[in-house]
Amino acid sequence: MPLIKSLTTMHETLSKAVRCLSLCLFSCLLLTACNAPIQVKSTTYTPLQLENEDIAEAELLDLGVMAFDPGLDELSDKQADIVLPAVRVAEGHYLANQLARTIQDSTAWGAVRVLPSSDVITDVYVEGIILHSDGEKIELGITVSDTSGQQWYQRSYKQEASKYAYDRRNTLHRDPFQGLFNRIANDLVEYRKTLSSKEATSLRNISTLRFAKDFSPDAFDQHIEADRKGVLKIKRLPATNDPILQRIQRIRERDYLFVDTTQEYYDAFSLQMEAPYQSWRAQNYDEVLVTRHLKRQSRERTIGGIVTVIAGIVAAGSSSSATRAAGAVAIGSGALLVKSGLAKKGEVQIHIEALAELGESLQTEVEPRTVTLEDQTITLNGNVQAQYSQWKELLQKIYAAERGTTLQSAAPATGNAEQNL
Repeated sequence: MPLIKSLTTMHETLSKAVRCLSLCLFSCLLLTACNAPIQVKSTTYTPLQLENEDIAEAELLDLGVMAFDPGLDELSDKQADIVLPAVRVAEGHYLANQLARTIQDSTAWGAVRVLPSSDVITDVYVEGIILHSDGEKIELGITVSDTSGQQWYQRSYKQEASKYAYDRRNTLHRDPFQGLFNRIANDLVEYRKTLSSKEATSLRNISTLRFAKDFSPDAFDQHIEADRKGVLKIKRLPATNDPILQRIQRIRERDYLFVDTTQEYYDAFSLQMEAPYQSWRAQNYDEVLVTRHLKRQSRERTIGGIVTVIAGIVAAGSSSSATRAAGAVAIGSGALLVKSGLAKKGEVQIHIEALAELGESLQTEVEPRTVTLEDQTITLNGNVQAQYSQWKELLQKIYAAERGTTLQSAAPATGNAEQNL
């Protein structure tokens, strides 16, 4: 019996020692696993669908893309710490222009422009909000409506950048999220195909009547009306040779010219922003992956270390010298893991600060630009909506001058525009 009891005690002691050593080995394996390479799955690229059929001029709808809402109100507290408002606003303009160019490339529409204001009258409106954008992933909320006030649809689009997207050896040289823009453009074309010829022509006429009503409400107020849902319907069309309508059409041509010139500003802005923005995206992509990896390392190392320390403390109280020795090793190993985990948290903060610095450097690329429109010089200084509002006031004065009347309701134009009527 004493022999059996002695063997049992020896077995228990060895078992405790083995368990402690196993915990040490587990900690080492965990440390190795934390340093495993990051795997990023590639994404499927969606090609752009081109319109192959000819569309009659009367049915060719113009489309306007509004500068995207930066989505600052949708940010979580954690996101708000690393997303710079000025950068998001710049992204909103850049992404809208990228989408407009993609839609134009589908050849299914008339003029496609980034609109300086929702007051610009066009046939189809595309509005977007940036729900997420960090270089690795992008998520946009898209709402499409037409000039009558009828909403076509509202959808969310997501995409993760391929691991090859920012590889300088990539010979495709396309936007990392071009597939997402293609999907939005493809959906627009598919919905457009559901409209009949009569519906498409009606939308163009509604746009014409809306613009005419802005300048001569007395003459065109009775031509369109809103139903109970607020959707505009045509009551009757004016004569094609109506002199007032012809005069307003000439005014609208000037408005087109202004919006087209504004589009040149957006194109120049995007060209200026492209290099630093893509560089920022690429660095952000790496920062996001590294930050996530470090957070996982920090969590796993800290938890593993605490477990190992606790096991070591328990073993240290054993009556067996072997078990106590193993416990001491476990405590030391666990302490190193905890320390490593805390160090990783410090590295995470460094990378978060790096993200903010990258965003700050991008802000310096967003500069106001001046465009010349016939005998006027207009400075676009970041408040494009105010500039377009000023332009509409000038158009009202031009129209009043041509009719030989005085425009009483228009406030004096402000800003940097100069006009010679």
